[in-house]
Amino acid sequence: MAPNDTLSLIWAGIIALAVFGYVVMDGFDLGLGILFPWLAKGNDRNTAINTIAPVWDGNETWLVLGGGGLFAAFPLAYAIVMPAVYTPLIAMLVGLIFRGVAFEYRARTTRLWIWDFAFSFGSMLAAFSQGVILGAILQGVKVSGRNYAGGWFDWLSPFSMLCGASVVAGYALLGACWLIYRTEHELQDRAFALARLTGAATLLAVVAVSLATPFLNHDYFSRWFTMPGMLYVAPVPILVGVASLLFIRALQQRKEGQPFLLALAIFFLSFTGLGISMFPWLIPGKLTIFDAATAENSQVFMLIGVGIMLPIIIGYTAYAYWVFRGKVGHDSYH
Repeated sequence: MAPNDTLSLIWAGIIALAVFGYVVMDGFDLGLGILFPWLAKGNDRNTAINTIAPVWDGNETWLVLGGGGLFAAFPLAYAIVMPAVYTPLIAMLVGLIFRGVAFEYRARTTRLWIWDFAFSFGSMLAAFSQGVILGAILQGVKVSGRNYAGGWFDWLSPFSMLCGASVVAGYALLGACWLIYRTEHELQDRAFALARLTGAATLLAVVAVSLATPFLNHDYFSRWFTMPGMLYVAPVPILVGVASLLFIRALQQRKEGQPFLLALAIFFLSFTGLGISMFPWLIPGKLTIFDAATAENSQVFMLIGVGIMLPIIIGYTAYAYWVFRGKVGHDSYH
């Protein structure tokens, strides 16, 4: 393997880490916004907001790292993918703006319902748009030479809509499990009920997307349903089933931390399945990570910077979660 190929693999791993970090950390606070209409007005909603108040903006650091890493390390893929998903990408950014503004303004207004709606709508829009972007990339992007050759609405399809709904359900599950872990009494009871509903929706969505993906116009089917590769990938769906059963049992036993960890395990296994389907493609069937990589000296230079900053990001994130650990009440700034 050439040195540049090794660097490309390292950068693909860094971007995958950043994307998964974002899904894990921003997923549960987007999930809280999605669940907002099902939380009682007043103290319950204030408590939910307070559980993420110290960390929600830091969680979005991982989105910047993932997007910036794709732009810097794989500029050709960035140049092709961005025009293909401009519409859902802009919708995602609008959603994040809505929820970010609402997060602060809801504590400074007498018309609380407006900003509660903005917080919930923005969270739902951002989550749905992220799923649509994922679905649009999975189903394929039209490429001519080194340019995007598709239309403005090529991203819009039943499969991308299914992926969008699946991400909404999954983030709502993470939000419910986060509330179980961080709250008490009536709100925790409500969170357990929501976790059962969103858990069922998420598992159905995982099954639906998993069954639909192999029948897209790429080699996904051969990776999952032909021998001997089938033997190597079989542990992923088996482990998803095991994690799902453990998750159901944890809810039945009213465990507080286990549901969140098991929900993360299901997300990780789903993310692993996505990697199995796509590797080494950045644009399925069109562009691999090796074809799209920037020059070797550029990758080395950026890798030095990431080597310095990534431990700092992980360190301050871990410190913030440690400092603000424990159960949360409704009586504070937010």
